[in-house]
Amino acid sequence: MAAPQIPNLNTLRAGRGLRGRGRGGRNGPPGSSDRKNEDQDSIIQKTDSDASHSRMSAVELGYLEDPFAKDFVTEQVNRRFPIINRGTYVRSAAIDCLVDSFLSTNPDQPKQIVSLGAGSDTRFFRIFSRRPSIALTYHEIDFPANTKQKITAIKRTNHLLQTITSRLPNPEELFISADETSLTSPVYNIHALDLRTLAEDQPTTDTSNALPKLPNLSPTTPTLLLSECCLIYLSPNEADSILETFTTSLIPAPTPVSLIIYEPIRPYDAFGKVMISNLATRGIVLQTLKKYSSLFRQRERLKKFGFGSGQGAADINFIWEEWVAESEKERVGSLEMLDEMEEWVLLAKHYCVAWGWRDGNSDIFGKAWEAIKAQDAPDDEEMG
Repeated sequence: MAAPQIPNLNTLRAGRGLRGRGRGGRNGPPGSSDRKNEDQDSIIQKTDSDASHSRMSAVELGYLEDPFAKDFVTEQVNRRFPIINRGTYVRSAAIDCLVDSFLSTNPDQPKQIVSLGAGSDTRFFRIFSRRPSIALTYHEIDFPANTKQKITAIKRTNHLLQTITSRLPNPEELFISADETSLTSPVYNIHALDLRTLAEDQPTTDTSNALPKLPNLSPTTPTLLLSECCLIYLSPNEADSILETFTTSLIPAPTPVSLIIYEPIRPYDAFGKVMISNLATRGIVLQTLKKYSSLFRQRERLKKFGFGSGQGAADINFIWEEWVAESEKERVGSLEMLDEMEEWVLLAKHYCVAWGWRDGNSDIFGKAWEAIKAQDAPDDEEMG
């Protein structure tokens, strides 16, 4: 397919994440690096709205069941293209599969989830509505601009507040900061934090005192890190340093810890180049894309940061073909006419889910993901 026929991806929001810890934007006057960084941060933060609208489009059309999605949307939602709705569905289904398998393994064991750049993600509310007695502490990290919007939505919506407070022995254990950018409790925590503060060079001794505080984060509880189009907005050094901080300082060995990543891949073919170009028109720069450009490189990244017990990776097209049951494919296929099959395959091959884990003295992640690992995609490698 010639590049001009590739659909414009300006409407694509492929992840809920962070909407942005990216630096080095192209805006701002020459020589004003701080202004550039602020403008780039603002651009990426605002794509959280695209993320929530894409999810809402998929929910309204019946791709996904999410009764909480509408609570974080205040504007009119425009219907997304069928290939975007299907992509939203497959991404969500794949990550749900991995997360649910983790939560279902040793169900009485306390667990912890940390969502990097969570934005308007509804996962906490979906989990606790289905598993009201689960022993889980949930953390979200994002810029204050995004956390304030989320906390405002929670405060104005009774059933969101009740989802949190009904899990607390004492409702007073829920604390919202005076500026309404942070929320803490024994079950749910929203941290107003620029992730880059976890990537700064730390002293070689007494590291914990130098790191920002994340209330209620346990260094000894089996932990799942989520990055849905989050780390890709940082510089490679920053993204790598953040993973290093989490796996060595905040959640040190031998605590079991894992990472699930959802990101674009394969930037070097015609479709990948158009994808990058379209996003660049919005000022969005995918900073780690070339370093972690393939399934092979994503697996190597996981090994590098200590997820040595196992790794897996698959692109969205593979997940659609191999993970989704035939009956579910028929249901999804009946929702909308998808006549751009070639475009769908191209798009789906340029996004991936990668997962890796370090079990330490436990086998919780290996046990949880054993069946999923059997559906892993073959390695690839793509050089620029």
